[in-house]
Amino acid sequence: MQFLRDVALIGGGRYPLRVRLAWGAHVSDAFIDRLFELAARFGWGLDHVNWLMACMAFETGRTFDPAQKNLAGSGATGLIQFMPRTAIGLGTTTDQLAAMTAVEQLDYVERYFEPYKLRINTLPDMYLAILMPAYVSRPGGSVMFTDGTTAYRQNAGLDANTDGHITKDESSQRVQAMLIEGQLAANSRDVWQAEEAA
Repeated sequence: MQFLRDVALIGGGRYPLRVRLAWGAHVSDAFIDRLFELAARFGWGLDHVNWLMACMAFETGRTFDPAQKNLAGSGATGLIQFMPRTAIGLGTTTDQLAAMTAVEQLDYVERYFEPYKLRINTLPDMYLAILMPAYVSRPGGSVMFTDGTTAYRQNAGLDANTDGHITKDESSQRVQAMLIEGQLAANSRDVWQAEEAA
């Protein structure tokens, strides 16, 4: 499938397929075009695109601001909260990422997700690829962070039952809520894909 900003005419061998993009009302046409290019390269479907939009909405406080800084002081920046060392590993810095447009930063989002693209089959996997990639394929009850550590302090808001342990399932609950919020009429947007005629 290919994303279409302008719907092709019926009879031209392509038929428009309308889909609803979570958080689509908060990003530009160019951002959506680039997002669907990323998805096509990875072999991802609309679910993956919506999961990624929910993750970016969560990580940026619904702003999709490429300069968004982590409020807990980790030094992370941008659409998926790139850590400083991660940015360097991708050939950039958090300062350079913050100076980019959201569309430009999607190039680095794509580079980041490249190693995980085939292992992401759920929203928790998408979010864990950002938060703690080692947990992408692990069971939902796996403990990721324990009270008393810096990592726990920086992610304490994810401890849904406040038991001092953050599990994989707990870590993705707020992103799941962000996906649901992103699908509301005020936040979502109809986009079109082309489907080849049978």
